[in-house]
Amino acid sequence: MINFFYETSVDGFDEPSMMSWINRVVISESKIAGEISFIFCDDEYLLKMNQDFLNHDTYTDIISFDNTLGNELAGDIFISYERVKENASKFEVSVDEELKRVIIHGVLHFCGYKDKTDEESNLMRLKEDEKILMFHVEH
Repeated sequence: MINFFYETSVDGFDEPSMMSWINRVVISESKIAGEISFIFCDDEYLLKMNQDFLNHDTYTDIISFDNTLGNELAGDIFISYERVKENASKFEVSVDEELKRVIIHGVLHFCGYKDKTDEESNLMRLKEDEKILMFHVEH
């Protein structure tokens, strides 16, 4: 079950389309969607979480708490919509595209992909690009 919660408003967010896409991505990785919650918040909300839970005193666009068991993906993904909008401008992409990238980044972490090394980051970016292309593909 994929859930969306809002601590801040998210412009034009189409929950059914996002849910369908996320489910297709999960299946494409030979996984099962368990209880996955996306919590959209602002920078200050996510900064406090970063400080309290990860001992990092920096802004970030996403924090994920992975509760995956075997092939059943589960966990909470917190996304700063403020940071997504700022990064979209910085990277010269639409807010919608950047939001999709961040959403699927969290899901890919639950699938086992990491991004600590350059090699891991490169693979993560390739996977993000691959999965974003699946957004408008219906099966």
